[in-house]
Amino acid sequence: MQRSASDPYDAMVLVVPGRPLERVRRAAESPGAAEVLIRVLACGVCRTDLHIVDGELTEPKLPLVPGHEIIGTIEHTGEAASRFQLGDCVGVGWLASTCGVCSYCLANQENLCDNALFTGYTVDGGYAEYAIVREEYCLPAPPGYEPSEAAPLMCAGLIGYRSLVKAGDARRLGIYGFGAAAHIIAQVARHQGREVYAFTRARDQEGQAFARELGAVWAGDSSQEPPEELDAAIIFAPVGALVPVALKAVRKGGTVVCGGIHMSDIPSFPYALLWGERSMCSVANVTRRDAEEFLALAPRVPVQTTVQTFPLSEANEALAALRSGRVHGAAVLIP
Repeated sequence: MQRSASDPYDAMVLVVPGRPLERVRRAAESPGAAEVLIRVLACGVCRTDLHIVDGELTEPKLPLVPGHEIIGTIEHTGEAASRFQLGDCVGVGWLASTCGVCSYCLANQENLCDNALFTGYTVDGGYAEYAIVREEYCLPAPPGYEPSEAAPLMCAGLIGYRSLVKAGDARRLGIYGFGAAAHIIAQVARHQGREVYAFTRARDQEGQAFARELGAVWAGDSSQEPPEELDAAIIFAPVGALVPVALKAVRKGGTVVCGGIHMSDIPSFPYALLWGERSMCSVANVTRRDAEEFLALAPRVPVQTTVQTFPLSEANEALAALRSGRVHGAAVLIP
């Protein structure tokens, strides 16, 4: 029997950072005027979720429903919401809302808005059977994908895409940390004619083989030097010690992009590693324009996501698998 959106629903809730999520039965809610109620079909498990649950990102709303890689169907719309029809399949990512009036928003840099809210961090996310989101921050789900396949595109894909754009036109591209974002963006890079050099955890032979399957011309440990000088490198692993390693691997004039929202401290390093007009930059969130561009590109590549699915009730097990490096590709929760 199909459940009604007016019924109570299950959610996995963070009550105390550093402790496991709790399974909670929540009362049904109605969307506000500019919001929509989404029945969650799949929600990706992102490394950012891990940073939130483990207390490394320190300002979550509590109690909190994590999750910001949502694919679902529109079940109910607020009185001022008119972009989507009931039953439409949509995606929801990290950016939940922005102010729209600050200097960053007016300069098409809404990802830097000081008053932004974030799905699964400062507003409730998708580790639940239902989610309420602002309609203007929903996107049509990319065609041709099952919900579990599309979910990782909503953050791993988006942050990977913005990182790739920041890397410029680099032909030889290094990727440090070959997880969910890397396995997606490596496919885009190969589609664009770039050479991908993959760097994994020490002795991760399975991960290196996975990278080669996706077209990497070389794969090795993060401590190894690549066989060719890199034009740019993207660091997805939250390990600050990789910054000087990557700087050493890129040519003069090359770029190192730090693609994560959280990273351990960067150790001191000789100026000689930065000299030669090498540059470093971070990627902070994404914009809706990034999402529109990438979600149009992904089916053309076509990007194929590798996913490991877990029932919603096993969210803690999914996080543990990600924490220990036992997920190749992306973990996805299925309510």
